[in-house]
Amino acid sequence: MTAAAPTSDGEVVGQQLPWAEVWGQHDALAQLQAAASDPAQLAHAWLITGPAGSGRSTLAYAFAAALIAEPGDDAAMRQVLAGTHPDLTALRTEGVIISIKDARALVERSYFSPSLGRYRVMVMEDADRMVERTSNVLLKALEEPPERTVWILCAPSEADLLPTIRSRVRTLRLREPDVADVARLIVARTGVDDVTAEQAARLSQRHIGMAVRLATDESARERRDETLRAVLSVRGVGGAVETAARIVQLATDDAKALTAERDEAEREALLRTLGIAPGAATPPAVRGQLSALEDDQKRRATRSLRDGIDRVLTDLESLFRDVLMIQFGRRDDLINRELAADLTALADAWAPPRTLVVLDAIAQTRTNLEGNAAPTLALESMLVTVASGRTL
Repeated sequence: MTAAAPTSDGEVVGQQLPWAEVWGQHDALAQLQAAASDPAQLAHAWLITGPAGSGRSTLAYAFAAALIAEPGDDAAMRQVLAGTHPDLTALRTEGVIISIKDARALVERSYFSPSLGRYRVMVMEDADRMVERTSNVLLKALEEPPERTVWILCAPSEADLLPTIRSRVRTLRLREPDVADVARLIVARTGVDDVTAEQAARLSQRHIGMAVRLATDESARERRDETLRAVLSVRGVGGAVETAARIVQLATDDAKALTAERDEAEREALLRTLGIAPGAATPPAVRGQLSALEDDQKRRATRSLRDGIDRVLTDLESLFRDVLMIQFGRRDDLINRELAADLTALADAWAPPRTLVVLDAIAQTRTNLEGNAAPTLALESMLVTVASGRTL
């Protein structure tokens, strides 16, 4: 299997399994390919860092497939990429944080010998979502791993993990793709026109997954535009309260749109596995399993909502970043070009220090939400700062 992938300079090259979906990360790709083929270059634990949408997970699973499967064994590689190979254990939290229970289960599995492949590979996505207590569970496993076990952690940056974790892994930093790179990929994957692809790549700030969604989902584009225009229109405390509630509602709607179809598919699959016909009454004996599934889905919905609000805050940072750019005479690299007239008016009305205060408030709100602050209250406080130029 070969896939075409645009390089940083626009060249398209073919990649064989398991690297077919990896693009734009040529230095990282070369390092991992060398490590997979030469035990002398293989570390027992890796940390892949890069901004959201840069392809951390894609690269992690490609590396896992190259480690587990023999060269040329495409069937085994596809099994790893699908997450079903017995020598792959992966953890991606559906909640706000990785639980200590899940981390312990992952560590226990890491001591099993490979059953079919060359190595046992442990992939932990969202490693930045571990609290200190959970991180400490990993330390011994990373210090003294079995000979044929390899750990692959993924996080936005090294700073998101404890120093004790960072000292026990080899870090691989991914590059941020250019807008033009992402746009070309969006055209190739979705078939949208060049203008839509460029806009989606720019507004998503080069986040590949979000760019695909913006390019193919008009309602997602409309929700983003509505949110930014609502924030630009905030003039006082009343407007801040109303807009905060609206942002949470839009983020909730967005989260439901992302999870509803998956939730229903999971429920149907579970009932089918249990031998219950569609539309039939649920026997009391299996209600506990359905309840456990619903609990998992609720945790996922909570995370999806918080991720959605964080995405809104990322969009707002881009908005006021553009205002600051205009204030310093830079108009050639605006993210939100469609709002250029409104941003220019705001740049003329405000002094740069006020814009910096707003950007600081947005950054602080993101930190507060990571600390489990109430989303509506956190957004209200931030929007009062937007309206007044002063922190509460």
